[in-house]
Amino acid sequence: MDDAALASFPLPMATALLCAVIAVLIWRLDLGLRSANALFSAFFGLGAVTSFLVGLRFGYGFEALIPLQRTLPLLLGPMMYLGFVSLTIDRRRLPMMILLHLGTPAVLMVFLVLLAEELRNLDWIISVSYLVYGVGLYLLWRKGPDALVHARVDVTRNLSNWLLRGIGFLAFILILDTAIAIDFAVNQGVNVASLISYGTIPLVLLLLATLITLPLVFNRSPALASQPRVPNKDDVEIVAKLETLMDDHQLFLDPEITVQRLAKRLSIPARSLSGAINRTQGKNMSQYVNTFRLAYAARQLVETNKSVTKIATQSGFMARSNFYREFQRVYGQSPVAYRASCKPIKNIAL
Repeated sequence: MDDAALASFPLPMATALLCAVIAVLIWRLDLGLRSANALFSAFFGLGAVTSFLVGLRFGYGFEALIPLQRTLPLLLGPMMYLGFVSLTIDRRRLPMMILLHLGTPAVLMVFLVLLAEELRNLDWIISVSYLVYGVGLYLLWRKGPDALVHARVDVTRNLSNWLLRGIGFLAFILILDTAIAIDFAVNQGVNVASLISYGTIPLVLLLLATLITLPLVFNRSPALASQPRVPNKDDVEIVAKLETLMDDHQLFLDPEITVQRLAKRLSIPARSLSGAINRTQGKNMSQYVNTFRLAYAARQLVETNKSVTKIATQSGFMARSNFYREFQRVYGQSPVAYRASCKPIKNIAL
């Protein structure tokens, strides 16, 4: 084991650790669709396993798992693509999409492992895969935030921005893997350890930035400063129609309601609806929907004996922690305390 290999060892292992932590973090985020969480978590989990195997090979000279280490990257492109596309298509289509985009490379992986002498050609197949799915992600991004119909109402724009980051990530590993493939073809892999070592440095920095920014971006409300603050007559009319729609049909009880679906019911563009809420209410769409959910939950706390957890779920909140946090912010006390303080008033009135 040479010095270059030693130098490369800590970085792939650091990459593996960061990917594993991000996989857990993404699983706990509320993106609006659990299937998307699962696919994104699987993507980073796969990245963790792949980086770990690279560290074993070039850091310790452990070569027993080379076929697995060489073939697993075939799943990275489709896994990232499926994570984003799951937020744009009918859920009934998702199982077939997963079977197609993951089943095909899985069969190819088995075929190539059985024919180990063909593994060198796999580098070019993987590069093509990154290129194809990078283009696929770009086409998704071109559709804009409104295409993310299953995303949480207040994170569609952030997710659209992360689509671009996903494209950049695939472009980066495409360049790195192509350089490694060329070195194997021309120099029998003499410089591969150094390429991995130096190429992993920006990857580690990117993963660190992702680890820091993910919870900040997807757990906070989008800034409203860019929206004009003065409402007009159309804004008032839009909000009045939306309020009637929400009251009559209790659409807020659907935990996966999106601004796109609400806008479609009103036959207006999603941006017009979001802008009207921002200008008239001083809050984003998610906060506006939550006001209906919280009012419904408050009534349920006083008028029924249902558990707080059940009320949170039936009120449209996907995460109990989010319900508790929002209820405390709006009512100034916990749901349990609110129930205890209001029930005696109800009994007196009776």
